[in-house]
Formats: sequence, structure tokens, C-alpha cells
Amino acid sequence: MKFDDAAATWNKRFEAERYIFGTAPNEYLQGVAHHLAPAGRVLCVADGEGRNSVWLARRGHRVDAFDIAELGVRKARNLARGAGVEVNFAVADGDALQWPAMLYDAVVAIFIQFADPAMRGRLFERMVHTLKPGGVLVLQGYTPKQLEYKTGGPPFVENLYTEPMLRTAFAALEILDLREYEAELTEGTQHSGRSALIGLVARKPLAGRR
Repeated sequence: MKFDDAAATWNKRFEAERYIFGTAPNEYLQGVAHHLAPAGRVLCVADGEGRNSVWLARRGHRVDAFDIAELGVRKARNLARGAGVEVNFAVADGDALQWPAMLYDAVVAIFIQFADPAMRGRLFERMVHTLKPGGVLVLQGYTPKQLEYKTGGPPFVENLYTEPMLRTAFAALEILDLREYEAELTEGTQHSGRSALIGLVARKPLAGRR
């Protein structure tokens, strides 16, 4: 079974009172955040319950964030309110969303692996499209080895990332960091335990440069 009704699937998961991915930001994002321009405009893709967008807003960024699940966005708004920050949240499908050209200083996409290969390709293209020249993409996901650990992520190998796949998908960008590694995750109940991970930081070239 695939994510045939992603909104219903994620709303069901987010209906729990607790924050199922926790409220702390993703560790990879924290480790590479120095690549982001200070006080930049940032888009958080499929942001869920808001842990990453709220953290970025607390660091002084102007943050837009969206997720397909209304209940996730409701929890994200509550998290932002509790943190005393403003995030422009929207309930939206990645395919239906407007992706203005060259608007964002950074795009952050953490564990968006609900996307099958066709949707993933569309999302990746739109993320590059909406970055300003000099803007930075931060992406984290699971590699196929994660199917052995079963500590989070989708059970579909085609939804997982490899280094060659990301190099091909983001060939138009300058790769600043790309690594496959393993770590113990403690991100709520959904990402918990030994995990096979991949992280990417890549910059869109300035106009006229490659």
C-alpha cells in the first residue's frame, strides 16, 4: 500500500495530543544551519507539527511552512504560539502549492519521503525553482538500509534516497555537504533508534555562474 490519501494518513497520525516527532529541531538541520543566510526567508516543505519551522523562526528567519495535514498544521501553529514566534503556515499539497520563482534564501525539506519517485521529482524541481540564486537547500532522508532498521520512514525502497540519486536530482546546484551515515535518532515516537540517514546541503549558483 502506498500513501494513496496522504492527507487522511497524516491527519490520523497527527491526531495524537503529543508531538509524534517531538518538538526539538532535526539534528542534521541544526548541524548545517550555519549555511543559511542570517534572517533569510525560508520555506519548510511538508513541515508536519512545526518543530523545524518554529526553530528556524526562533533563530530570526522569516519562515513559510506547509503540510498536507490540517491537524499537523494546527499543532505547528500551537507550537509557534508557545514559542512566541510567527511562522506563515499553510495547509497545502505540494503539487497544488504555488512555488514562486527565486523567492527563498533557503528551502528545508526534512524527511519528506512520503513522495513516490514521480512526486519526488516534481518536488525537487520546484524546490530548486523557488530558491534565489545563492540560496541553500537542506534535505535529510533515509537510505535503503533503513528498511533493515525499521525505526522510522516509509517501508518502500523507491521512496528512499541514495547519494547518486541526489547528485543527479540536484546536478544544477553546488553541493556543499552530502553524506550517508548512521545515527541514533530520538525524534518523538516516529524516528527512534538506529537509523540509516543521508543529508544534503546544496547552493543554487549565482546568475551567470556554474
